[in-house]
Amino acid sequence: MSGASRIYEKRLGDLDGLYRDSEAFAAEVSQRGADELVYVVHEQKYDSSPGALIIGTSTLLPGAVSTEFAMTRGHLHAVADRAELYHCLSGHGVMLLDTVDGDSLAVELTPGKAVNVPGHWVHRSVNVGEEPFVTLFCYSADAGQDYSLIERAGGMRTLIVKDGEGWSQIPNPDHRGYETAAN
Repeated sequence: MSGASRIYEKRLGDLDGLYRDSEAFAAEVSQRGADELVYVVHEQKYDSSPGALIIGTSTLLPGAVSTEFAMTRGHLHAVADRAELYHCLSGHGVMLLDTVDGDSLAVELTPGKAVNVPGHWVHRSVNVGEEPFVTLFCYSADAGQDYSLIERAGGMRTLIVKDGEGWSQIPNPDHRGYETAAN
């Protein structure tokens, strides 16, 4: 995306603590290197005034750590009632969604499919394919992100894992529940 107002990259070494199997993660870092690119986000914030939007692309490269597919850190918007739209441009992925009070969804995305992430939903992208998973996103410029919520909870409520024929959604035994400023 030309004219990006912000570009950020996450490398394998940045994702320590994201995957359940810490030994497998350490082995991946040793084998692939901490500097291996996992995902990159290009965004354009056109304006900061009320009602302004941020639009951009997220590119999540294929891969896995043990049985878990490559994923983004995920977040809840700091202004929690702000929604976000993701439209798949290429690849094959899953948008994993949780509410702080117990609901979970896994929405499969392929080119041309989109998902509206309502306000108050924690969300993360997972690449379940063999090629980069690229989404176009759009959200309110005042939304912000809380990236630490998932870490404090011991991960999201469910995991997206390899199952021999593709992917499955399984309970995360480490999930402790979400604590927000309102809890």
